[in-house]
Amino acid sequence: MGDLMNMVHVLFICQHNSARSQMAEAFLNTTYGETYTAHSAGIEPGPLHPVVVKVMKEKGIDISHNRSKSVREFLNTAIDCVVTVCDQAQETCPFFPGAHIYIHKGFTDPSSITGTPAYVEEQVRAIRDEICEWIIETFDPSQFEKNMEKIK
Repeated sequence: MGDLMNMVHVLFICQHNSARSQMAEAFLNTTYGETYTAHSAGIEPGPLHPVVVKVMKEKGIDISHNRSKSVREFLNTAIDCVVTVCDQAQETCPFFPGAHIYIHKGFTDPSSITGTPAYVEEQVRAIRDEICEWIIETFDPSQFEKNMEKIK
């Protein structure tokens, strides 16, 4: 496991911290937990999306005990990288003085999907997989600095 002092602290932010940012936090901690410490928060925290909990469990990641957190909880936390995963969060995200990297990558809001339960699950799985792929590509420790140069 990585040295906590040398790890990159990443905060994923979305509107409610109920779906997209929760998935991103879980994937980063699970995939690259030796290099990063991921957190997630919302502008207006709301309850975890039950379909997100279900589809993450399908990947072997249990987020059922997570809670939605407010960005205010992290204002005095050392954060190196802030990632907004929805447009509303990008527009209203507070400034984190220690963060030297700000990234925006919008993903579809699972709570906006309507239809049969099977259809909603299928669409949320697609969002989950898109977030997972983006995390793997963007935060690969061997490529992270190079990727950040492209984003700046």
